[in-house]
Amino acid sequence: MITPTPLMQIVTGYWAFKTLAAAVDLDLFGRLAGGRVVTRQQAEKEFGLPERPADLLLAACASLGLLERAGEGYRNTALAEEFLVPGRPHYFGGQVRYSDERTYLPWHRIGEALRTDRPLTWDPDTQESLFTTADPSMLALFWEAMYSTSSFTARALGEAYDFGAHRRLLDVGGGAGAFPIELCRRYPKLRATVFDLPHVRAKAEEKIVAAGLTDRIGTAGGNFLTDPALPDGHDVVLLSMILHDWNEAQNRSILARCHAALPSGGAIVISELLLNDERTGPPAAALMGMNMLVETEGGKNYSAAEYTAWLTDAGFTDVRTISFDAPGANGALVARRP
Repeated sequence: MITPTPLMQIVTGYWAFKTLAAAVDLDLFGRLAGGRVVTRQQAEKEFGLPERPADLLLAACASLGLLERAGEGYRNTALAEEFLVPGRPHYFGGQVRYSDERTYLPWHRIGEALRTDRPLTWDPDTQESLFTTADPSMLALFWEAMYSTSSFTARALGEAYDFGAHRRLLDVGGGAGAFPIELCRRYPKLRATVFDLPHVRAKAEEKIVAAGLTDRIGTAGGNFLTDPALPDGHDVVLLSMILHDWNEAQNRSILARCHAALPSGGAIVISELLLNDERTGPPAAALMGMNMLVETEGGKNYSAAEYTAWLTDAGFTDVRTISFDAPGANGALVARRP
């Protein structure tokens, strides 16, 4: 019998997110780091909460797999301990805070975005792009948010595709450098360059130093949309979670410059949340496309068939698609410059 249960799950989806966001805002998981147990009564005092809210928050976080019972109290689950404790290498709180502070309220006006085809989180009339926002604190949150997601996506990509066949990697729009860091850790002979805007380049340099990989990963400042050429001297170009931010014409231009920067036999790798060719899902890709409506002027999520056509038109051959499961991508297209 068909029931409205699936609809109820969709309608109430934001309950789980806002519960997580509130817990992160309170630093609940940070205060329970290292196996510390807190009772409801202790939570009331420590977080300044009345009895009922303290009880409801702890129960809700436990129901979401973020806390677990320990005697009369609660402690972090392994998931929360790994990703929701500030200062941990793959802290995910930046993603939570960015979504809560930057995109949650604009999503309330999704109907406006549908009618106007204009982003809701920034003003194209006064700002160059989402990535050159005048709010440095929000931009810093964005890069922190991306780093954890990118690190685990890079690991999945590194398992699915053999970067050991290459010498030098160019990560176009590489952000804080998560992909080169993870790939160079996995492939000891690989060297890499992170190419991104100058102020983003500084973020990458910090992460590269912290990873102890300054001898193998460098940076180059520039704009992959406007610079006439990309840095040369690399035999594989990576576009990781980049092309969904831009429209078809911009993406074709980016791919043409990637083709020009590669030697004969060089490869390009496009890692994305790919729509199926029927454009019916999966939900992660389709809903990311809706988020692009909120956050970009022309971005959307594309199918492997669309990327294949653009790669072929740019002069690439031997296009193939690799599937994997990761937070920021579900597959990659690999092609070769003949």
